[in-house]
Amino acid sequence: MSKPDTKHRILDAAERLFADKGYHNTSLRNITSAAKANLASVNYHFGSKEALISEVMDRRLAPINKIRTERLKAIQQTARDAGSPPLAEEAFCAFIEPMFTFRESAPNARHFIALVGRSLAEPDGTVRNIFKKQIMPVFQLLFEVISEALPHIPEKVLYWRLHFAIGSVSHTMHCLCSKPMIHTECAPPQDSTEVLRLLLPFITAGMEAPL
Repeated sequence: MSKPDTKHRILDAAERLFADKGYHNTSLRNITSAAKANLASVNYHFGSKEALISEVMDRRLAPINKIRTERLKAIQQTARDAGSPPLAEEAFCAFIEPMFTFRESAPNARHFIALVGRSLAEPDGTVRNIFKKQIMPVFQLLFEVISEALPHIPEKVLYWRLHFAIGSVSHTMHCLCSKPMIHTECAPPQDSTEVLRLLLPFITAGMEAPL
């Protein structure tokens, strides 16, 4: 096969194995075996295991973050032009919805979502630091828009509330890709649109709660 095909097979295999077994429990030989490639091809296309995980993250996050950034900037500019604060719920929707859309539209999206969940939970910081570096610009923009939406709330309070909100989003995405933690006769909704409809007012209420 051509080199691009080999590269994409390696990326797909790495994404799946890193999600299932973790970064440090997955060897390059595990990945090349699953991708039906040789070890030299990893060095050729990526150079190192850390560079490989970085590209695994970037190929998914870059287009998602581009959509997030465009939507957040549009909300911010529209509010400024109108001389009124943006709506916190609209800002959160702009940040969260692209990931939910990705879950529904992309093949094997659950692997990447599981990988993100792992990167935030694992004690070793290698993958977490890569994820933070790639998400930080859009996260800073979200914080800026939320600050304009809720100017009466002190920045240090907004900081923690935003982390609480992102934690809720991360946990929700993890739950959508795994078995329910709480057993109930009523099956929890699995449709992304329905879950987003439930999630947005929940985190918005937390952000807007009185001091």
